[in-house]
Amino acid sequence: MAKKQFQAESKRLLEMMINSIYTQKEIFLRELISNASDAIDKIYYKALTDDGLVFNKEDYYIKVTADKEGRTLTIADTGIGMTAEELENNLGVIAKSGSLAFKKENEAKDGHNIIGQFGVGFYSAFMVADELIVTSKALGSEEAYRWTSTGADGYTITPAEKDSVGTEIVMKIKENTEDEQYDEFLEPYRLKAIIKKYSDFIRYPIKMDMKSQKPVEGSEELEEVVEEQTLNSMVPIWRRNKNELTENDYIAFYSEKRYGFDKPLKHQHISADGAVVYNAILYIPESAPFDYYTKEYAKGLELYSNGVLIMEKCADLLPDYYSFVKGMVDSEDLSLNISRELLQHDRQLKLIAKNIKNKIKGMLQSMLKDDRDNYEKFYKVFGRQLKFGVYNDYGMNKGDLQELLLFTSSKEKKLVSLDEYIARMPEDQKYIYYASGDSIDRIEKLPQIELVLDKGYEILYFTDDIDEFAIKMIMNYKEKEFKSVSSGDLGIEQDAEEKEAESEENDNKALFEAMQELLSGKVKAVKASKRLKSHPVCLSAEGDLSIEMEKILKAMPDSGDIKADKVLEINVGHDVFQSLKRTFEGDKEKFNLYTQLLYNQALLIEGLTIQDPVEFTNDICKVMV
Repeated sequence: MAKKQFQAESKRLLEMMINSIYTQKEIFLRELISNASDAIDKIYYKALTDDGLVFNKEDYYIKVTADKEGRTLTIADTGIGMTAEELENNLGVIAKSGSLAFKKENEAKDGHNIIGQFGVGFYSAFMVADELIVTSKALGSEEAYRWTSTGADGYTITPAEKDSVGTEIVMKIKENTEDEQYDEFLEPYRLKAIIKKYSDFIRYPIKMDMKSQKPVEGSEELEEVVEEQTLNSMVPIWRRNKNELTENDYIAFYSEKRYGFDKPLKHQHISADGAVVYNAILYIPESAPFDYYTKEYAKGLELYSNGVLIMEKCADLLPDYYSFVKGMVDSEDLSLNISRELLQHDRQLKLIAKNIKNKIKGMLQSMLKDDRDNYEKFYKVFGRQLKFGVYNDYGMNKGDLQELLLFTSSKEKKLVSLDEYIARMPEDQKYIYYASGDSIDRIEKLPQIELVLDKGYEILYFTDDIDEFAIKMIMNYKEKEFKSVSSGDLGIEQDAEEKEAESEENDNKALFEAMQELLSGKVKAVKASKRLKSHPVCLSAEGDLSIEMEKILKAMPDSGDIKADKVLEINVGHDVFQSLKRTFEGDKEKFNLYTQLLYNQALLIEGLTIQDPVEFTNDICKVMV
């Protein structure tokens, strides 16, 4: 029979598809197995309306056979088969799918749903094969036909012999090249791995002859035997009744899918049936992957379409701040592109992603409320990511995340939520107070916390470099503003000591102005402190940029000359202030020395760098002499 040409510019499309549509050559096996599954499904649908046809599921399967010597790989199914006309229509016109047309005509019933959406999947076999030979016998037909093609040059259809109904595809695998090793597609264990990866949940058995070692009866010796094995699980865990599944089943699935080497802290099995239909299993891991906080880490959930793996990591299903979540999603409603590898960003995907986001928040809220120990374990590993989510995108997501945040409390000496903090605030407390530092131990030694603690107010300790940046985005929580203990105005009503400090500042105005002149360019002002109790000096900041934020920003590359507006505060009730007053009145040189020492002392307390350490040590020596 004369060779026929592909229709509708199919030659050009075939060349494009082979060379660029698919990112991984192994995908061809997924496509051919999905097509075989569709062919069996078509018999199932036909049996629903044909009383003379009985669908016995045990009679239907897909067989994979590798012949290394002949360099052929065969995929055979017991599906509905194709007539000569169907071979012409389905394989002669690229991007026409018999499965898609069939799918539109038949509603899914009893869990059966046609996978195919585009007719290009079959041709992915040309990525690994020089020639395809398709032999098919249609249900109800006495004749069989063979479709043969070596690619874009065209195809032939000829009569053939075939005993049983179904389709057999024989691929003549390409020879190895310097760049590609095609032999891998003739290795049974490699084929098994690909099938487990992409087609593990195809609903019909995928069989292949596998070699194994078995003991010889009555002997300790082993012999090699070849046995037909079913390679796929068939029924995915997410389609099983939740009531039949145990905690160990979900943990085993987590391990089998290699989501992590840890044990998940929590899981949720979702069966959504509303505006969008999908199944999902989500996991909150116990530990972070080694590369989690690097650019190399790739987020995403496994994405299946009718049980067939489409993407190993679909990033669009998770917002960045929930990138730690592991698991999978399976949906029948996805709009797939021509390669069935990538997704068109359509309404269905966005609806699933939105639903998944809400489910994850619910999981975390449930842990925070009912499983506090595990939540704190999770938070110590991934809390930084939640705080980054608050800060990122100009605080757009703070409403989703702020109630999930935890900070160490000055009262509890453990992690507390913002709700827990507000619940025990005294009536006269106007603000949520916080202190920033490298560690809890360092924060607890800060002079600035004395007044707030003396008032009986609780302080949240910020030890993560992102903490204060995140809080600046939140601004207030349940109508309570955040206030740093180092801010210029603490918003605390003055008591007798504070009024005395204000009086002293007025009485010693010339002294403070002289200090400010000596420290010109280093501090914005020098004033009597209303917050210090036992310490002689500290720095506070005016404006939005705190001293701790300055330190963090300066540690970044190309940060420029970033400075907080610093104020040097002097404790007028301290003995040091009396010495300062005496030198101001009678020894200007020593006054200058004391001013520099107090300023450098305040810098050291904040963990800031002293501009001239040698000069500082010389100044200390002058005091000691």
